[in-house]
Amino acid sequence: MTDQITTAPRVPKRVAAVILNSLKGGVVPRIGLPYITVGREFEIQALLTDLSLISDGGASFRFLVGRYGAGKSFLLQTIRTHAMGEGFVVADADLSPERRLQGGQGQGLATYRELVRNLSTKTRPEGGALNLILDRWVQNLEAEDASREDMSKGDVSNGHVAGSTPAGTPIRAQFAAIEEMVHGYEFSRVLGIYRNAVSTGDEETKALAVKWLRGEYRTKTEARSELGVTAIIDDDTWYDYVKLLARFLTGAGYKGLLVLIDELVNLYKIPNAVTRQYNYEKILQMYNDTLQGKAHHLGIIMGGTPTSIEDRRRGVFSYEALRSRLTQGRFAREGMRDMLAPIIRLQPLTYEELLVLIEKIAQIHAGYFGYTCTLRDADLVEFLTIEFGRVGAETHLTPREVIRDFIELLDIMCQNPNTDLHELMASGTVGVADASAPSNTTPFAEFTI
Repeated sequence: MTDQITTAPRVPKRVAAVILNSLKGGVVPRIGLPYITVGREFEIQALLTDLSLISDGGASFRFLVGRYGAGKSFLLQTIRTHAMGEGFVVADADLSPERRLQGGQGQGLATYRELVRNLSTKTRPEGGALNLILDRWVQNLEAEDASREDMSKGDVSNGHVAGSTPAGTPIRAQFAAIEEMVHGYEFSRVLGIYRNAVSTGDEETKALAVKWLRGEYRTKTEARSELGVTAIIDDDTWYDYVKLLARFLTGAGYKGLLVLIDELVNLYKIPNAVTRQYNYEKILQMYNDTLQGKAHHLGIIMGGTPTSIEDRRRGVFSYEALRSRLTQGRFAREGMRDMLAPIIRLQPLTYEELLVLIEKIAQIHAGYFGYTCTLRDADLVEFLTIEFGRVGAETHLTPREVIRDFIELLDIMCQNPNTDLHELMASGTVGVADASAPSNTTPFAEFTI
């Protein structure tokens, strides 16, 4: 293990900055994940199976369970990136005291607004893709209508009666299916208003239709006066509109909608037991809808800690109807997990996977700050040996902490090129610059280890 680590693919400087800053800050970067993804093959494959089901018109529901820093949010973002690349629309939101699944003061609606605000596609991965999706739907509908007119003209020229061709074109049929769903009539009516506004160039009406779809109308009276619609999206109905949106997206040329909801621990923290139960009841509704075929082209993934799921006093398992559905069966055990079960429990990254990960990070760091990385495999092994040598590391050390310490180590060595790496690691002061070490006025000068 004395060879210098191999050179990784060059990472664009902007992406490298996001990766390093996010990881050092303990959060998951929104871009550049393929450069640092290691392990999780079984979990990713299971979730990719769900995407195939969603594309075929089905629905899926999963819980991702892992303790803080175990890579839960990272895996969610990895699936998010992959889904967008495969033609899905992705909406994500973190729960908080202000954003829940159900609430008496607009917390459920706040979650819906966050999901719609974060609607993302391959061409708009940063979110805010609602207008893009609507315009693409209008274009597809107009193209379909033009094609139908051409077919009708052809029938007339061949001696057939105009209009005898089937009127049930794919998007029209999809529209009819939407109208039959709960709240589908109001949803379809707003879509029709948007399309007419596009045809007439009425930007104000377009904006009002988008405002309605974003759930920004506070009262039905306001919606009626501005848009002529007698219903609004609220705390009780927002999930029905998520199902409608998922069904609608196929008409805009997408494969479906993937909803990512993280930080379930915020439901666990709700002090009022009745309010918690209402939120868990909403999870049950989502779970039943997806598994019973009541939702189409919709995937839901929720992320939480083991306590927020399995605690029978305050967690998801405190709701008996959910616990009986989600409890692991008798045959799954260590080394033989059921990856098709509704709960995917994240196992810690292996020592080898962490080694590969910090190697990738070292190359990204060197590329960003413009020096030649001379770290050897033995140096990386020494770092991990020290990290895992801490008291309680076996049960408490997470990838987040390892990555944070490693980037901090690289930063210190980069700013103090005369510092000896091995002495710094052996001193147990990783992450704290040695005051006696000679400093360099050029903070990111090339250094050798």
